[in-house]
Amino acid sequence: MDLPKRKNLRLENYDYSQNGGYFVTICTHERSHVFGEVTGNVVGANLCVRPNEPDKMVLKWLFEIENKYPGTKIDYYIVMPDHLHFILFKTGAHTGAPLQEIVKWFKTQTTNEYIKGVKIGLYEPFNRHLWQRGYFEHIIRNQQDLDEIRRYIENNPAKWVLEK
Repeated sequence: MDLPKRKNLRLENYDYSQNGGYFVTICTHERSHVFGEVTGNVVGANLCVRPNEPDKMVLKWLFEIENKYPGTKIDYYIVMPDHLHFILFKTGAHTGAPLQEIVKWFKTQTTNEYIKGVKIGLYEPFNRHLWQRGYFEHIIRNQQDLDEIRRYIENNPAKWVLEK
């Protein structure tokens, strides 16, 4: 059986190891609600992103990227029930690891720690994979682009409540 070919979302001929800003979205496998919940009323701006233990673990590894890959900096971020958004800046003096390598390392670390948490009863089991294959990324081109992405991340909980 021939499986459909996945569309390559990477910008052709772009060097993802060069300095710059990247907006990254990683989704859970089958969009499972693994992480905390978003509750509240959008009208009254009474929203609450209630983190859980897996959220804390994911954030620990998100900020560990800065230690593992010198010259990287995590800017805005949010952990939603079934996905993670973050902005990563590469500012090193020399070309570092490509974005793909950084995301792969992050997914590996979080999956391994999640599995350990499942084994000791800290986390709920997941179905086959913690993360969806691949990820979405957008190269941040200028200050206006960065401002729009930061607003998008800030407004993500409100969007979540409206869509649910």
